[in-house]
Amino acid sequence: MSIAVVGAHLRGQPLNHQLTDLGAEFVTTTTTSADYRCYALAVEPPKPGMVRDPGHGAAIEVEVWSLSPAGFGRFVSGIPAPLAIGSVELVDGSRVSGFLCEPFAISGAPEITAFGGWRAYLARASS
Repeated sequence: MSIAVVGAHLRGQPLNHQLTDLGAEFVTTTTTSADYRCYALAVEPPKPGMVRDPGHGAAIEVEVWSLSPAGFGRFVSGIPAPLAIGSVELVDGSRVSGFLCEPFAISGAPEITAFGGWRAYLARASS
């Protein structure tokens, strides 16, 4: 089963081990369709919150990983609110399960959509 990750589960990020510990295999780096917005959530470890906003968003960098059905179930059961797993549209028009954020959580959070992804935001924030 495929899952698109957008922040702390990306390769080199602090929660990536939660995927690899379950035997997940990296598939590709790609982007969402241009219908998503991203926000820096005030959580630990730092994570983005991505919401779908057709006509008002941008393409956001994601990684697609493959998990066994059992691994997918274990992974998803550990996702804390306000994050959730839903259907994410990729740039090629396909849909995969992926991280989304409950809209209430972005209230007051800085929007980081213009960076195009979590890694670019982190690079800019640390410089």
